[in-house]
Order: sequence, then structure tokens, then C-alpha cells
Amino acid sequence: MRLCIKQKVFSWVDRFNIMDEAGRDKYYVKGEMFSWGKKLHIYNLAGNEVAFIQQKIFSFLPKYYVYMNGSQVAEIVKEFTFLRPRYSISGLGWKIDGEFWAHDYSITQGDRQIVIIQKQWFTWGDCYTVDIENQSDEILGMAVVLTIDCVMAAASSASSN
Repeated sequence: MRLCIKQKVFSWVDRFNIMDEAGRDKYYVKGEMFSWGKKLHIYNLAGNEVAFIQQKIFSFLPKYYVYMNGSQVAEIVKEFTFLRPRYSISGLGWKIDGEFWAHDYSITQGDRQIVIIQKQWFTWGDCYTVDIENQSDEILGMAVVLTIDCVMAAASSASSN
């Protein structure tokens, strides 16, 4: 199954639309404006929150928690490296690898491919194609992709200052 995550360009807070292969809206994401650390809420079209992403503040390395149904299901940490970014995902048994600056990476569990992420170039705002092998991994896979986007955006804005 293929989804497209598209960031809204003119918005005071993080906002994303998530569409299916046919271009129909499937989910939407809203960030919080006045909060300590990044907080993203993922909603289905009925307006029900299906996942929540929260940045841990006062952490040496960027660390985010993913919640579903009020319970923490994953912890995503940007590891300390010099040459290329690397992330670890705790709580799921998932491994993430690829070219993060090029937005071309994948998530696996053992030999099983879970998610493949590729950036669509030459679009207005960030747009990612997310191929998810199993529908049961859809929401969690999106949450991991959105978390990595948060870390990369923060690193990009910090390096431009």
C-alpha cells in the first residue's frame, strides 16, 4: 500500500495531509503551537486521534515517543554519529537504514520489509512516498516517518542559523 505524506507550506504549526494512492485524504497531522518540544497528533478522517508523537525535552540526543491508544509503543532516538545520521527504534524490533538526508530509507524487522520511504522532489513543500507492506503497520510506520522528519527539520534549521 502506498501513502503520500505532504506537508502544508503556509502554516504556523506542523501540518501534514496523508493521502492514499488515488490521492484521497486518509489521515491528517497537526502539531501543537505552544508546547515544550515537538508534539504531533495523527488523526483519521473521522477526527479520532490514532497516534501521538512527543519529543522528550532536556535530552542530550533527540528522543521522541510514539503513543497509540494512550500507551507508549515506541521510542525513537537519533544516535550520536559524526558522518551520517542514524536512528534507533525501541519497543518494536524494527531497524531503520538508508540515506536520511536524501529522504531515501527503509524500515525492516528481520528479513521483513515494513516501510520504504522516498522523497518526491520538485514539489511545493515536503512530500514523501511511503510504501507500507502490511496494513497493520500503517499508522506506526507513518509515525516513525513523521518523527524522523521532525528530527531532520530541526537539524536543518539549526545548521542554517
